[in-house]
Amino acid sequence: MDYQNEEDEFEDASEYDWMEKIKSTGAVPYLELDGPCKNGWSTPTGDRFMVRGPTYFSDKVKIPSGKFLLKPLGFDWMKGPTKISEVLNHPNHRIRKTLDELAINDTDTGTRPFVWAFNLQLSNKDNYCAIMYFVSLEPVEEGSLMDRFLKGDDSFKNSRLKLIANMAKAPWIVRTAVGEQAICLLGRALKCKYITGSDFIEVDVDIGSSIVANAIVHLAFGYVTCLTVDLAFLLEGQSEEELPEQVLCAIRFVELDPASSEVYGMPSGEEFGEARNLLGTRLWKSFGISQLLHQNNSDESGSGRVPSSGQGSGLQIVANGNLNERDMNGSDESQQFANGNLNEGDINGSDESHRSSGW
Repeated sequence: MDYQNEEDEFEDASEYDWMEKIKSTGAVPYLELDGPCKNGWSTPTGDRFMVRGPTYFSDKVKIPSGKFLLKPLGFDWMKGPTKISEVLNHPNHRIRKTLDELAINDTDTGTRPFVWAFNLQLSNKDNYCAIMYFVSLEPVEEGSLMDRFLKGDDSFKNSRLKLIANMAKAPWIVRTAVGEQAICLLGRALKCKYITGSDFIEVDVDIGSSIVANAIVHLAFGYVTCLTVDLAFLLEGQSEEELPEQVLCAIRFVELDPASSEVYGMPSGEEFGEARNLLGTRLWKSFGISQLLHQNNSDESGSGRVPSSGQGSGLQIVANGNLNERDMNGSDESQQFANGNLNEGDINGSDESHRSSGW
């Protein structure tokens, strides 16, 4: 299930026109990698990210990631009156609508697209968020790490979802504060909420849940029009059978302009319910069993999206300068921040030291 980003070839390109349509919409345009344009997003190459190699637990050697497992689908740069979350449960969201249309029009038994969304929620008065969308077009291998992640509980997800952030271009003050690279298990450093459905998973990441991360991002946001940042999401390999690691997906932000962000409109409860009921009716009719509609509750005959509330880590700064993180199992993990360096102890007891933002 390897996708080489821009190099993929399909037997029938028209079958995937919906993907190109989504990529071309949104407030921020899709750009060619290393192009001259500003205020956009693109897909970096896999060799920009170093991951655990096949013998990492014996020699600590990392290797270039290579191919990604998911294809880039879209990007949203938004702000709103309140914190923006659960966007793929919004009935009028362009990706949600596209997935519903594909489900209704699907006439074969092939695998339907499965979307991954990562929503980075900034903690400020305008509630900015950067939402990245990726898609899988092939079935997930039974028993694979990806399969176990999708089926696992929030505690398992928190222990595996990893972020690599590389500063491709940044002013000196940001590089000094953030460093060249930051690596962290997202669910251990920040509060993450996982929303899952039959055709998507969305991870809402509350950056404001960490005092350290919030301070770093607040500083960087002041220079966002000068920043080029590469982000990669992957599942951490914690045994030899799970190595080498593979990056799920990656994105590059190029000098984003806050003025170009879209204002996000939350659906009212009535609008949300009506949209779900309409979709449910269309789905049942498409299967030729509309007579069952009157025998079931409208929620049961809807699109099948079942939100699940994630519980991230609670973080607090203590007097001795350590960041104590209480994970979901109630255990405490201490991370010492000194001179901008983060020593990250993984669950196997080994340390990976990074020039980091302190996430």
